[in-house]
Amino acid sequence: MKFYSTNGQSSPVSFKEAVIKSLPSDKGLYYPEEIPELDFLFLETLSYYSLPQIGFEVLRQFCKDDIPEAKLQEILEGALNFEIPVVEVEKNIHSLELFHGPTYAFKDVGARFLARCLGYFNETENKEVTILVATSGDTGGAVASGFYEVPGVNVVILYPSGKVSDLQEKQLTTLGKNIKAIEVKGNFDDCQAMVKKAFHDTDINAKLNLSSANSINIARWLPQSLYYFEAYKQLQKDKLVVSVPSGNYGNITAGMLAKKMGLPIHRFIAASNANDVVPRYLIDEQYSPRPTVPTLSNAMDVSDPSNHPRMLELHEKSFKDIIKHISGFTLSDEQTLKVMKECDQENNYILDPHGAIGYAALKAGLQKKETGLFLETAHYSKFLSTVEQALGKEIPLPDFVSELMKKEKEAILINNDYEAFKAYLIG
Repeated sequence: MKFYSTNGQSSPVSFKEAVIKSLPSDKGLYYPEEIPELDFLFLETLSYYSLPQIGFEVLRQFCKDDIPEAKLQEILEGALNFEIPVVEVEKNIHSLELFHGPTYAFKDVGARFLARCLGYFNETENKEVTILVATSGDTGGAVASGFYEVPGVNVVILYPSGKVSDLQEKQLTTLGKNIKAIEVKGNFDDCQAMVKKAFHDTDINAKLNLSSANSINIARWLPQSLYYFEAYKQLQKDKLVVSVPSGNYGNITAGMLAKKMGLPIHRFIAASNANDVVPRYLIDEQYSPRPTVPTLSNAMDVSDPSNHPRMLELHEKSFKDIIKHISGFTLSDEQTLKVMKECDQENNYILDPHGAIGYAALKAGLQKKETGLFLETAHYSKFLSTVEQALGKEIPLPDFVSELMKKEKEAILINNDYEAFKAYLIG
């Protein structure tokens, strides 16, 4: 299978080329030339498949020309070696807990798959790859963990100073070795803009073999579709409505991909904080980014989501088709805290501030005969101060948090200055 650019100005490439290059030269995103429809029998018998087996059936459609089947199975067994449970929070509303991987966040699935793909591709290459990634929170830790000590791969993570939680910062700044962290005096969009600019900088590309581990990379994006197959396997419900806390829109567009491949999801809700460019777009078809607003749900503090072009491609650029399958929802910080407290009191279930927005969207918009599923994208302990503020009580630190917080942070602090970033990269 080939992958084309959403901007349509560069030649289609193989899966391997798309993974290594990350971004087309015309500044679009890679997108598969065809979306395969999965066998009806596979969808009917999902309950008999393990998560790695589901991953094999879904992902081999996209990468069979570049990764032998036996190798793909090995990659998936290693990447998906943890559970993704569905937990009933209250009647008709369930949580898909995506925080049971090594960094306690949904990014583990895509980051571990991508790391293993690049590791395999590097076996036949003689040059090192430099991974550039911007993070608004959980991506950094997942990428750091996934690529730690992978031969031939160096990782540079940019994150906004003071705008990730203490635990998130520790996860991406304490590993060392092939993992380097850059703390930027700016917001996530500033970090993301520098990463994108670097990919099209001839000076940098003359010296470094760049790739990305953000959801702009096809091997980070595609495996996120597996959550939805796993959730449907466990629920087996008609009229399934999935509410997705959304920042860069990789997660929800991967869900739309699963639906396009045949998974019977009824509809999606794009659950947003104050950075609500897509919910506003879904009302009037005007895509108008505004300056990023810092919120309690910091991983969603994205004003110009990279994956919006994939949302358009998935619906053949038809706004009428988009709003048939997806609606928007926005929640303020004050309302987020209120929802977190109510859910704990009424259901004895602790939400993180991102999952709280997904949960609130279902509470507000679930209709009769529909079953709601929201994505709990990270363990609540990553946002402990916010959780304690919402619940009005002290929450004990899990053991993994206590150990991590003792480690020493190592990061390079720079201004929001592309030339300073460039100088660091190429010396």
